[in-house]
Amino acid sequence: MSEASTNATEEKKLKWWQLSLLGVAGTIGTGYFLGSSLAISIGGPAVLLAYILAALGTYVVFDALARMTADHPEQGSFRSYAKKAFGSWAGFASGWFYWFSELLIMGSQLTALSIFSRFWFPAVPLWIFAAGFGIVGLCIVFFGNKGFDRVENVLAIIKIAAIIMFLVLAIALLAGWIGGTKYEHKVPLDMAAIFPKGGIGLWSAFLFAFYAYGGIEVLGIMSYRLQKPEDAPKAGKVMLIALSTVYVVSIGLALIMVPLNAFNPKESPFVLALSSDHLAFVPHLFNGVLIVAGFSTMTASLYAVTSMIITLAQEGDAPQLFSRKWKTKYPLFALSLIGCGLVGTIIMSLLLPGKVYEYITTAAGLMLLYNWSFILLSSGKLLKSGKFDVIKRWIGLLLIATAVTGTLFHALSRPGFYISLLLVSLIAISDVIVQQIRKKKPATNTLSNDEKDEIEENEQRSTGISSYHITGIRLRKKNKLK
Repeated sequence: MSEASTNATEEKKLKWWQLSLLGVAGTIGTGYFLGSSLAISIGGPAVLLAYILAALGTYVVFDALARMTADHPEQGSFRSYAKKAFGSWAGFASGWFYWFSELLIMGSQLTALSIFSRFWFPAVPLWIFAAGFGIVGLCIVFFGNKGFDRVENVLAIIKIAAIIMFLVLAIALLAGWIGGTKYEHKVPLDMAAIFPKGGIGLWSAFLFAFYAYGGIEVLGIMSYRLQKPEDAPKAGKVMLIALSTVYVVSIGLALIMVPLNAFNPKESPFVLALSSDHLAFVPHLFNGVLIVAGFSTMTASLYAVTSMIITLAQEGDAPQLFSRKWKTKYPLFALSLIGCGLVGTIIMSLLLPGKVYEYITTAAGLMLLYNWSFILLSSGKLLKSGKFDVIKRWIGLLLIATAVTGTLFHALSRPGFYISLLLVSLIAISDVIVQQIRKKKPATNTLSNDEKDEIEENEQRSTGISSYHITGIRLRKKNKLK
């Protein structure tokens, strides 16, 4: 047996519960730690319902992607499936939707990190922290830190430990075992307290509930590493039940411990909830954990956008320049493009310090949902669907459409909607131009399939992307040999 086949076999050893744990640890990020405060500010306690419905919609997307991955493992994952289902234009659009969504998510995380840092240094401008975190993240990806996967595992443990710490301390504060709380505890029971902004408020907050589950598409990619690929839907179901339980319980505790008018997009609801004269050190400790957690997800997004732009360039959906390496090792050109996107975030932090997080987070969540729509539509074309599968798919699309349209009803999220429309228009125009060029001048490629696979694998290795991307290439090689 070849070394590649042996390694592929060794990597494909995940049990379904291990995939569930990876998903829980990898999904929890600033969308939960800070984005939940934005959701509460807009929708009030009713957002708990939004998190449950968003979990349902997210599961439908994961289930569709996992089933397509189990049937036909592809290194390009959802982008490859969109291309198979609708043609090269869909592959182009899906790839760029994902790239922009991850870039915006990265900008959102960068802004959140800056907000967390100002907890200690309120006089320092937001853009200075954003620039600092951005430069450090770019350096990590530039030098292709081989040990980053291991670091990510440690950071995932820190995130889970922070949630457990919050739950334990929140229960202790509510039970009166720890005194000195800053706010009076009150359970919202009547309709006016649960729906302070009415149904429109809940509708407007729906997107930010979806945003907290962002990253599920990566888990779909990893699902072919399962011992039994058919267990992928079960892994996703358990993961989303665990995530939604954590979200609902922790946010519910925060809603009891903090009055609604105290929530704001500049502070984590969990830091607010733990405010106590007897726990003066805890908000500082928790804030440090939030910075560690946010930086890990920001750097992971950096890896993702670097990998995607290199793949897009290799396949002719982006300028070839971005697939080239400086000194054959460092992805300088790809990171230069990404750096320009981060500079845009920093400029927004400078010009709009009070609103930048809301605008970028809204646009990021919308671009993510546009790509999820592609996943659901592709599954309808590629999978054999029974009546229940069709119903599930339409429920998922309806929930996504509800979240997207809800952003039009709130002043904080409406600009993000227009930003997403601008990006979609730019992608659509570029797509039309690229497809016309391809029709007039068909691309010729003298490389063999094996040579192309080897290039892809080298690109993934030098960028530092996780091994499951490389495994997809190896599986394709193995299938060709068969």
